[in-house]
Amino acid sequence: MKKLWQMLKMLPPVVAAATPGVGPFLARGRWPRTQGALTAPGLNGPVEIIRDKWGVPHIFAKDEHDLFFAQGYVQAQDRLWQMEMGRRISDGTLAGMMGPGALPVDRIMRTMGLRRAAERAWAHVQGEARTIAEAFAEGVNARLKAEPLPLECSIFGVTPAPWTPVDILTRGNMLALALGGNHRLELFRARLLAEVGEELTAMILPSHAPETPLIVPPEAMNLRGLAGVTKLEGLDKVDALLGDPNIVSGSNNWVVHGNRTASGKPLLANDVHIGLGLPSTWYESGLHGGRFNVVGFTLPGVPMVVVGHNGRIAWGMSNLGPDTQDFYIEKLDDPKAPKRYEFKGEWHDLEVLREQIPVKGGAPVPLEIRLTRHGPLMNGVLGPQVKPDSEPLALRWALHDSGPLLQALLQMNTAGSWKDFRAALELWESPGQNFVYADVEGNIGYQATGKIPIRAAGHQGLVPVPGWTGEYEWQGWIPFQDLPASLNPPAGFAATANNKITSDDYPYLIAHNWFPGYRAKRITDLLAASTKHTVEDMRRIQAETYSLPAEALRPYLLAAAQPADALQTKALEEVKSWDLRFETDRIGATVFQSWYITLLRNLLSNKLGKELVNRYLASEYERHGSMHMPWVIGLMEKPDSEWFQDSKTPGKKKETRDELVRRSFAEAVQWMSQKYGPDMAGWQWGRVHTVTFINAPLGRIGPAFVRRAFNSKTLPARGDNYSVDGSSFLWSRPYEVVHGTALRMIIDLNDFSKSVGIHTPGQSEHLYHPHRDDMMEMSQNVEFHPLLFTRQQVETHAEGTLTLQPATAIAKQG
Repeated sequence: MKKLWQMLKMLPPVVAAATPGVGPFLARGRWPRTQGALTAPGLNGPVEIIRDKWGVPHIFAKDEHDLFFAQGYVQAQDRLWQMEMGRRISDGTLAGMMGPGALPVDRIMRTMGLRRAAERAWAHVQGEARTIAEAFAEGVNARLKAEPLPLECSIFGVTPAPWTPVDILTRGNMLALALGGNHRLELFRARLLAEVGEELTAMILPSHAPETPLIVPPEAMNLRGLAGVTKLEGLDKVDALLGDPNIVSGSNNWVVHGNRTASGKPLLANDVHIGLGLPSTWYESGLHGGRFNVVGFTLPGVPMVVVGHNGRIAWGMSNLGPDTQDFYIEKLDDPKAPKRYEFKGEWHDLEVLREQIPVKGGAPVPLEIRLTRHGPLMNGVLGPQVKPDSEPLALRWALHDSGPLLQALLQMNTAGSWKDFRAALELWESPGQNFVYADVEGNIGYQATGKIPIRAAGHQGLVPVPGWTGEYEWQGWIPFQDLPASLNPPAGFAATANNKITSDDYPYLIAHNWFPGYRAKRITDLLAASTKHTVEDMRRIQAETYSLPAEALRPYLLAAAQPADALQTKALEEVKSWDLRFETDRIGATVFQSWYITLLRNLLSNKLGKELVNRYLASEYERHGSMHMPWVIGLMEKPDSEWFQDSKTPGKKKETRDELVRRSFAEAVQWMSQKYGPDMAGWQWGRVHTVTFINAPLGRIGPAFVRRAFNSKTLPARGDNYSVDGSSFLWSRPYEVVHGTALRMIIDLNDFSKSVGIHTPGQSEHLYHPHRDDMMEMSQNVEFHPLLFTRQQVETHAEGTLTLQPATAIAKQG
């Protein structure tokens, strides 16, 4: 053993960790203690942590301080590295661990100011919420002192700093960034305007009200700084770590009244779609102590439960997707060395923040952040392709005016009625969400939340607007009482799936870019079909892969198709016989999807040209993928549309709709044959549409054998971008899944013990740990484990019990 240890010290730690036999030996020494007793100075009394056979900790404490101390402790046991990575990303200190390559991330995160927003918000946290946050941070720091650091800390030579309550708030701000993709859409729309004009831009990136013309200020028509920009390095690298902010993926939730269930009591279902990685975005736990008797899911680094249930109510959420971000074109006194900016004819001093970014292996790099009344100037951090002399763009983001979520979480976790719950949601300001609710009295409800700006007339929030005139200023916030809400709706259920949730006469603008409603329609159709719903029925709906877009498009495709050879004939038969479900064994699903992508590419090429189409599909698709499907379906009803005719290639023969459909089919079949081989067994949806849970950062860097060790195995993936069981992929790299269902739960208000849940891939981040990916295949198969609630349930499924004891108790025993 001594010789082995000497040898291992000579190996780079990451290589040792990925070496069979050696890696598991090293990793096991970093796994957390889950049995026996540990001293935890700062506790008032002993706390029992019973972990079930899925690795979920159930905490039983005598008071609330100890409850949240223990919650911080166990989260840090299982997810300390994830918490440290998240903190470094949000704070802009990643380069201090990873070197100069991480500087684009640090620059943009410091400029956007997630940490600054958290520091301002913490000053307003008072009372019990402040006490809970402080106890949680104490628990994290107790774990830092009591147990070995994760293996990744040794690999990168990192010792995490003590956890603070501000770190908790910053974690919530990261979620707001991950769910807020409008800033990307504004920049892309501005780039399209400069290259193809208003008409084509409005067609390709439509708003929710296509009859309303796109209003483009003259100043936004030709932004020199964005002309020809093919990538935004800073934003792109952040997205690679956090997941693309987009409107395609963002969850489903619904709640069913007892008059539509077999038990006569409500059922509540929630499945959260978000970027998929290893470890999971979510962390499951049960909290039992003081006023708290809750079970559910939270974000690592955040106390209490974000979605779940207590003894009286249940709740779930999906992304509302409000437009809370705007770019303003500013006017500066000196573009090269600005000190002031203009507003309503007067000049104002820029607020300048000067920071030093630590860099591993090098000298600190200075960063100067310039702030206007609208927010930070972003040009210098978007990426090197943005021209230095470009129009200054400041980002206005409602996050910086939003209150902290801690008080909202506290009141949600302890609420016992619809009135209590709505009072809590009034404090939930960012990110804006759709919440569904049920209680043991039989009530169900829906409430939209968020601090959403009211824009001046003529300001749609779709493109950058002049900041110096004052005519595009935000006019306040949509009052909470005016946000959409419903208690016991007449339909007997309420459901959301990132779709438009307001009527056309709603007086405020919440968003322009809703998901087109395919998931929402499928869910509501299935809910309306029965008055005897059960937990199993909810599971079947969550597992739905039926495609409404394919149902609408397939008749047009089949009517036009004229197969030219045996392979095309066979491929066409697969589409004809396909049941319109994106199940893993369906060949017709793959043929249809490839046919659609090729058709879309050809349609766009007719107007945009190959280079711009490649950019549209490669770097931007996930942010506006939901927009073009309704557009393409609508075009199929207009066979004479000029979109079917190539206007970019001089002298090229004009095509009809059906000719373009036929050419696209032939090209798609050829592409599939070349990529997957002529044997159609290799075209099954689950063989080409796969998911690998990528570890950050070691699953993205280094040699292949290191990536294999830190990433999950590759699994077949069900569903697609538009199915209820969502599983989204980048169209530039079909069909690698990047977003999907990261969490599911179903709550039975008749009997909480029958509630179920799961998140993926598992509870633990630790390399080779049995709970690192043990829920992964269950989740892919839409299977669940019991959402354990009572002490008896927990003890029945117990895997180990750890008792945290205060130092005074240990001293007395000694």
